[in-house]
Amino acid sequence: MLEKIKFYQTGSNTVGNRMLNPAMRTNQASEDRNNSLISGHRACQGCGEALGARYAIDAAMKATNGQIMLVNATGCLEVFSTPYPESAWKLPWVHSLFGNAASVGSGLAAAAAVLAKKHGDSVVPRVIAQGGDGGTTDIGFGPLSGMFERNDDVLYICYDNEAYMNTGVQRSSATPPSARTATTQLVGDKPGADWGKGKDVPLIAMAHGIPYVATATVADLRDLEYKVTKAMSFHGARYIQILVPCPLGWGLQSNATVTAARMAMETGFFPVYEAEYGKITSVRKIRQKQPVLNYLKMQRRYAHLTGKKADPNVVARLQAMCDANIKNFGLLGDDEPSSTPVAIQAYERSSAV
Repeated sequence: MLEKIKFYQTGSNTVGNRMLNPAMRTNQASEDRNNSLISGHRACQGCGEALGARYAIDAAMKATNGQIMLVNATGCLEVFSTPYPESAWKLPWVHSLFGNAASVGSGLAAAAAVLAKKHGDSVVPRVIAQGGDGGTTDIGFGPLSGMFERNDDVLYICYDNEAYMNTGVQRSSATPPSARTATTQLVGDKPGADWGKGKDVPLIAMAHGIPYVATATVADLRDLEYKVTKAMSFHGARYIQILVPCPLGWGLQSNATVTAARMAMETGFFPVYEAEYGKITSVRKIRQKQPVLNYLKMQRRYAHLTGKKADPNVVARLQAMCDANIKNFGLLGDDEPSSTPVAIQAYERSSAV
């Protein structure tokens, strides 16, 4: 008699899942995976962005039978993967400016459609634009919103490590409150990044009403591959934001990248969900809820909140933010996402006390 395979046997840190039928295994467990981002790049040890990019682009290549063109904004991913005259990419790859990856992606998508029509091709290459949170939520925000508004046939992937890591760990609009960066030092009566600032770009993308929006992390490979594959089944503008912890910028041990991403989910610090045409369709439930303090203790950027001189009121405020995420997105049990408009949800999270 066959025994049902349990979650921990398929959702662990391993990617082989040898207890599963080969057809059910992850793309990364297959010898036939594309290896779009190959070895030889210069990412830091434990780089979450390298993991996220490899997983995401390999999944997209499989979903499209290799018909992918890639646009890469300036940033860590571009720098460590393409030091001139070398490249670690095994597909057509274009380096855009820091802030116009979405616009370049829109142009490539339009050109591909025109050329396919001109030559009578039945298959039109698909386009993915990608960048870090600095090139997405800050410098590239205008072109990204334009891509959404026009509903251009581009999947935009943001690898969110919550700061400008390549240029020295400066704050971005994705940096969480109270985090220490090079530009949010531990000074004054409210050390670290300010509260009430920043952008929740997945919610902003939903407000554009585009076909598909999702968040994911490098801690759940199956979820990440599923969402990229699903995104490629849509035409029009799509957006996926992947949490990719940065050991250097966060002050993590290099072997703790996946664990930190998992803790971000299990505390409610980073809600994981997907949406279609502006409506949330599914959420990744918290399996074992953790207090936010356990997440903060892993990171030196939050050392000022976990030591003897820590302000418990700030930790309580971060816990309240996580609790608001859990409530608004229905991350526990059979709870459903809140019917509160997304703009109000974003305000409540940024100002939770």
